[in-house]
Amino acid sequence: MNVPEHLFYTKDHEWVLIENNLATIGITDFAQSELGDIIFIEMPEIGIKAANGDTIGTIEAVKTVADIYAPLSGIISEINTAVEDNPENVNKDPYHTGWIAKITLESTNIANLLSAVQYKEFIN
Repeated sequence: MNVPEHLFYTKDHEWVLIENNLATIGITDFAQSELGDIIFIEMPEIGIKAANGDTIGTIEAVKTVADIYAPLSGIISEINTAVEDNPENVNKDPYHTGWIAKITLESTNIANLLSAVQYKEFIN
């Protein structure tokens, strides 16, 4: 299972890349493998304020639907429109072309996030 060391993770299987006050988020390789073939993503709305843990969208796979949660609080500032048009990118490359949204952070408090080592322990 691919778990890049430079990212943070949640117990809801989102990954987070923090650069200055901007967090890029997506679902983990583990999550996409558990969901199976992703066929639709309901993206968050740009400009909405999301609190840590809020549902900001959904991912529909052939077998199930899963919520996407905000891993940190802030304003949704960008969405990956390429994933809207090609949701299979999340299956193919969840950490690069398959990112879902960017959040302009209110705070960079990462106390609730897991390191790569902690996330690997969590999924095993």
